[in-house]
Amino acid sequence: VPPTAAVKFISAGTAACIADLCTFPLDTAKVRLQIQGEVRIPRSTSTVEYRGVLGTLSTMVRTEGPRSLYSGLAAGLQRQMSFASIRIGLYDSVKQLYTPKGAESTGLAARVLAGCTTGAVAVTCAQPTDVVKVRFQANGALLDGARRYSGTVDAYCTIAREEGVRGLWRGTLPNIARNAIVNCGELVTYDLIKDALLRAQLMT
Repeated sequence: VPPTAAVKFISAGTAACIADLCTFPLDTAKVRLQIQGEVRIPRSTSTVEYRGVLGTLSTMVRTEGPRSLYSGLAAGLQRQMSFASIRIGLYDSVKQLYTPKGAESTGLAARVLAGCTTGAVAVTCAQPTDVVKVRFQANGALLDGARRYSGTVDAYCTIAREEGVRGLWRGTLPNIARNAIVNCGELVTYDLIKDALLRAQLMT
C-alpha cells in the first residue's frame, strides 16, 4: 500500500531535520564565511578570522564555545519541517494534479511543474524561518554589545518589530527562483531514474 500524503509529508520533514542536525555546523561555517568582511569579528579586528571550513569551525569553538556551531538550530529545524515537508513530501500529490486524467504515465512537463510548484510554495511558507536562521547564525559573529537576538523567538519578534512583517520574507523571490530550479533538478531527476529502474525491474 503506497504511503499517504500525510506520511510522506511528516517523513520528509523528519528526515530533513535529522540531516540538518548532522550538517548544521557546516551550514553555520558557510554563513560566517559568506558574511566575513561585513561585520567585525570578536577578538580580531585587524586580521581575517575565518580561513576555510575547518579553520572556521575551530575558531568558533575556541572563541565562542562549541554551542556556537548550533546557533540558530531551532529555526533551522523549523525550516526543515516546513520546507522539506512541502517540497519533497507533497511532490507526488502535486504531480498527480498536473497529470491528465486517464494518462498511463506522468510526462516530463507534469513532473517539472510539480517540482517548481512545491519548491516555490515551500520557500514561501518557510522563508521566515530561513531569514531567522541565517540572522541568528550571523549574530554570533558580532561583538557582544552589537548582538541583537537573545533567542529564536526574540529574533522573529525583533525582525517583525523593526523591519515590519515583510522583513521576515526578505529575499523570497530569488530564493523561490533558486529552489524551484533545485527542486526540479533533484526531484524530477530522481523520479525519472526511479521509474526507469522500476520499468527495467532492476529493483525486484
